[in-house]
Amino acid sequence: MTVVTVGVHIVDILARPVEHIPEGQDTVLVDQIRLTAAGAAAGTAVDLVKLGHDVVTMGAIGDDELGDFLLMILAKRGVDVSRLVRRPGEQTAASILPIRPDGGRPSFHVPGANLGVTYADLDTETLLRARAIHLGGMDVTFGLGDPAFFELLDTARANGAVVTMDLLSELPDLLGMARAFLPHVDYVLPNESQALLTTGTDDVESAARALLADGPRGVLVTLGEAGSLVVTEDGVRQVPALKTDVADTTGCGDAYCAGFVTGLLHDQDVLTAARWGTAAAARVATGLGSDAGLTDLDSTLALL
Repeated sequence: MTVVTVGVHIVDILARPVEHIPEGQDTVLVDQIRLTAAGAAAGTAVDLVKLGHDVVTMGAIGDDELGDFLLMILAKRGVDVSRLVRRPGEQTAASILPIRPDGGRPSFHVPGANLGVTYADLDTETLLRARAIHLGGMDVTFGLGDPAFFELLDTARANGAVVTMDLLSELPDLLGMARAFLPHVDYVLPNESQALLTTGTDDVESAARALLADGPRGVLVTLGEAGSLVVTEDGVRQVPALKTDVADTTGCGDAYCAGFVTGLLHDQDVLTAARWGTAAAARVATGLGSDAGLTDLDSTLALL
């Protein structure tokens, strides 16, 4: 089942556990350090491959060593990177994440080449052949808010593709711009903070209903340890989180998206697909980095 992910590609540098930043030039020993392919397009792409899909990813990276690494690790994980654009003289987006003992993840981030992605960077023929298109981080890939891209998404949906969208930032102005995509997607999957900031409302259900009124078929708001809220024209349902030993919450949202898309492509209803997303997120939370813990669909569904 071919899925195309479009949007944000990041190299994550993670260390755990980190209780404080040392003073001066002191050194603190940690248990683990990893580099991973992350971001709302790249991280989701890796998870989708693990869940059994053929995946093509699209976006922009720099022509630096971080870009070399990102291409290598995505290809090693089975993602088709042939449509990724490299920007001469630009930096590949990267984050440094000192993971707290409770799994929390403050970050230091460089947005890099993600900010310059445009419609001209995309392979439209591949997009129109996809079974699903996942838009990852449309709030920071400003150039994709293009009427030509909206028209392509509408055509892909008319041809039977499902289009999902996740967000990246927590900046109200950027999130507000991403609302322009909502008439052209089937499902949007913000976290609680993003839903509230995008709509300016003060409770999650009101925020989800406001987003639903913009045109998608469903809104799924991830709520961390409280699970997720699924809002469609049929009503409002809460999907509980699964109990797991949390090592790191990095990439849980990307995994939720991958599991949800997988459920839809296996002809599951929206609520069941949300449970598949919940299981994928629970798997990822057990290890360090956005690709940790998740191995295949069968072991993921065994959690349910």
